[in-house]
Amino acid sequence: MTGSDLDKMSDGDLALAVQGTNIFARTSPEHKLRLVMAFQAYVLTVAMTGDGVNDAPALKRADVGIAMGIKGSAATKEAADLVLADDNFASIAAAVREGRTVQANLRKVIAFELPTSFGEAGVIFAALLFGLALPISPLQVLWINLVTGVTLGLALAFEPTEPGAMDRPPRPREASLVGGELVWHMVFVATLFMAAVFGLFAHAVEQDYPTRVAQTMSLNLLVVLEMFHVFFIRNIFGSSLSWTALRGTKAIWLCILIIIPAQLAVTYWPLAQNIFGTAPIAINDGALIVAIGTVFYIILEVEKQIRLALLGKSMG
Repeated sequence: MTGSDLDKMSDGDLALAVQGTNIFARTSPEHKLRLVMAFQAYVLTVAMTGDGVNDAPALKRADVGIAMGIKGSAATKEAADLVLADDNFASIAAAVREGRTVQANLRKVIAFELPTSFGEAGVIFAALLFGLALPISPLQVLWINLVTGVTLGLALAFEPTEPGAMDRPPRPREASLVGGELVWHMVFVATLFMAAVFGLFAHAVEQDYPTRVAQTMSLNLLVVLEMFHVFFIRNIFGSSLSWTALRGTKAIWLCILIIIPAQLAVTYWPLAQNIFGTAPIAINDGALIVAIGTVFYIILEVEKQIRLALLGKSMG
């Protein structure tokens, strides 16, 4: 649609026309302003580029005004939110990609921290509520938050852009970071955490293990579950059962290389045992803990694939 076509249209007709038009050619600064308002009528986030003085009103009205840094006038740069230093439109796409990556990584950190924290707290709360022996002591919970929260949560901030990030539709401007999907994930993961910990603790009690050994097994299980959980969270829009997903990043593996020796020290170093109330566990019990973590990972992935399939059908 050309600028001469726009001149013949009322604002109402233009609002209808923008729904099915991909390219507007030979437009004037006045046309740009009308187009911005037409798209904003549909509660869309609108970005507008410009370089001339007359483009300033459209850039000011747009949600994101983008001025040319080389050819742009001073008035345009003043009205804009962003200035392209290289006057390269590819920089806009790169900025959008980076913004989507930051937003996705923020969601990943929240989706990792909240469910694991609720799972840890839920274990102690449920034990106190029903008068059961504590599967894990409060001091051990603090240790878990120190060794995993600081490391794994921080590592998620360095995640690269997921494949297909630019193919997804824009996120609605009113959408919350903590939406219904995240609430469901939080409840689901916290429930799995509690079931796994209470199940393993009950197994240890049935084997007549001392309380310190049973609590140490629960402590290590929570850490293992969180390590598996972080590999799952890395791919919130796609499959986590792939070599790329399992390979992780340098930041993730650096954190894993910190956590494993720390857990071995807490479990087998006498000084740490006296501080945290832990005791050595047998190799077969360690293997059982890793096996439970693997099952946990598979359950999460199956649930995600079912959820994504149902979401795809509803959108289709």
